Amino acid sequence: MNEHAVLLSLGSNLGDRLGMLRHAVETLRRNGVAVTDLSRVYETRPWGVTDQPLFLNICAKARTAFAPRELLALLKDIESGLGRRRGKRWGPREIDIDIIFYDRIVYKDESLVIPHPHMHERGFVLAPLSEIAPGYIHPLFSKSVAELLSGLSGPEKDDMIWITKL
Repeated sequence: MNEHAVLLSLGSNLGDRLGMLRHAVETLRRNGVAVTDLSRVYETRPWGVTDQPLFLNICAKARTAFAPRELLALLKDIESGLGRRRGKRWGPREIDIDIIFYDRIVYKDESLVIPHPHMHERGFVLAPLSEIAPGYIHPLFSKSVAELLSGLSGPEKDDMIWITKL
């Protein structure tokens, strides 16, 4: 059984946000995703649709035997199990779990794009990700996570604070 290195982003802005993140990480661990490192928890402004509650965001480093599409199916099942209902794109959500990187592959099909296509624009992904994988090189941009974070400016870099460890 081959194990794959994955980097995930998790966010919540409805209900018990911190509890949702904790429960999501525990559920990942119980279902074949060995979480090996977690960032601090950041409170961030919403991205895309801004008229909604603040988010709590973390990133996780993990290992799994799941193929990319299998991992995506598991993440969607976990989201659904935690009460997420699909609504407005970039709208409020109980939990959101995204695959940011999977090994060092570039992958695209009708429902999955790896690396995540917007991760390089999002401070709420790059700041926590830079804690656990600062030297990880983006396979399309040939820049490290730390370099991508340092290239951000304005609200994407400044409008977040870390608040706790999970």
